[in-house]
Amino acid sequence: MIDETVEEISEMQTHSSSVVAVKAARALSALADREFPTTEEYVRALERNSSALRRANPSHASLHTTQRAIVERVSGADLDSVADAKAETEAAIQAVVEQVEAGKERAAKRCGDRLDPTATLLTHDYSATVIESIERAIETADGEVDMTVYVTEARPRYLGRKLARSMAGIDGVDVRLIVDSAAGHYLSECDHVLVGMDCIVDDTLYNRVGTYPIAAAAADQGVPVTVVGSESKLIDGGFAFENEFRSVSEVMREPAEGFSIENPAYDATPTRLLDNVVTDERVVEYDE
Repeated sequence: MIDETVEEISEMQTHSSSVVAVKAARALSALADREFPTTEEYVRALERNSSALRRANPSHASLHTTQRAIVERVSGADLDSVADAKAETEAAIQAVVEQVEAGKERAAKRCGDRLDPTATLLTHDYSATVIESIERAIETADGEVDMTVYVTEARPRYLGRKLARSMAGIDGVDVRLIVDSAAGHYLSECDHVLVGMDCIVDDTLYNRVGTYPIAAAAADQGVPVTVVGSESKLIDGGFAFENEFRSVSEVMREPAEGFSIENPAYDATPTRLLDNVVTDERVVEYDE
């Protein structure tokens, strides 16, 4: 099961990092069905399989942090038997899954409480946490509700279209889908840019490609940029982000004759271009 999950995770190119982290954590439960002569052998197997899961998708920081948390909890526990090790592993898995899933909800709540329900926003890519933040702002509004949200297509997979369809049924929200290259044109009408995140490592935000030029244009026009996501996606060190380069067929189906096609999944945005990051635990403000 773990080998199958490794293969599946390596191909989960359109899933959020939180989905990947939860999938990988639950896969380690398969070790409970195996026999091990000693606790040391069990812990080594846990470390080996966790390492394989992390390598399957090195661009997702939450996968890295949750797997590390599971292994560190088990390897640091006082284990008298293999049964104890298996029980400790299951407890660690449940803890990180609950942290990831509850973290997204709490981050959305905190962010939604800060949003103006009459504001004009611009967002990029598909983020369930962004959607939940906007829903929270609308549901808890005391007065007028009249929000406009510009949604970029997030080419080449058009993930923004998915977000636009998801928000189309929210009362009080005027959803407007635009091509990625039109973001700079519409920023002058926006009060805020709101995006999710794959991760923040030290002073760099890694998110769907196209985030950086939007943040740069927003900074130039004085439009504040907020990033929302779970605290587990903020990494101070010990993680080296590796970009994904996706199939060229996403960009162009016919053969490329005389030229090459590059299709990175993510780009890097300096946090100096951000105004704040809202997580389930805190709000990080960035000084100018």
